[in-house]
Amino acid sequence: MTALVTNAVTEMENPLIPAIPELIIGLIAFAIVFIFLAKKLLPNINKVLEERREAIEGGIEKAEAVQAEAERTLAEYKEQLSQARHEANRLRQEAQEQGAALIAEMRAEGQRQREEIVAAGHTQIEADRKAAAQSLRQDVGQLATDLAGKLVGESLDDVARQSRVIDRFLDELEEKAEAAR
Repeated sequence: MTALVTNAVTEMENPLIPAIPELIIGLIAFAIVFIFLAKKLLPNINKVLEERREAIEGGIEKAEAVQAEAERTLAEYKEQLSQARHEANRLRQEAQEQGAALIAEMRAEGQRQREEIVAAGHTQIEADRKAAAQSLRQDVGQLATDLAGKLVGESLDDVARQSRVIDRFLDELEEKAEAAR
């Protein structure tokens, strides 16, 4: 019993050091768990972590590619928009120029037509004036001849004489009218 007591006292003396059989069983269990973790669980964990890393890197690369594509598309859109605005401005400018040219052409045409109408009116007025003057000459000549015949007491039947008298009388009237203006 003394040996047991000594052994128990020795065991009690250092509570941090386990018994040898417990230590061996603990080391064997630890080795089994370590080998199991190293052979089975750790490769699976590394595989999952590698897949996640590749997925994340692939996702980042895809996102960068999509971002680059979006930037290219935006740049193309802005370029097309700029070209469309430039084309619209050019077409608007051409339309304004064509409109101004058309207005100028229509004004010129209207001016030309007005001048033709005015010239035709002057021509018609001149023709009417000449016809009226001729008709008036004949009527005044006839009246003058009748009056002169009554005054003189003889008939002025001679057409040549009548014509000279009438022309001279009308020329005098015209000269007086011109002088009065």
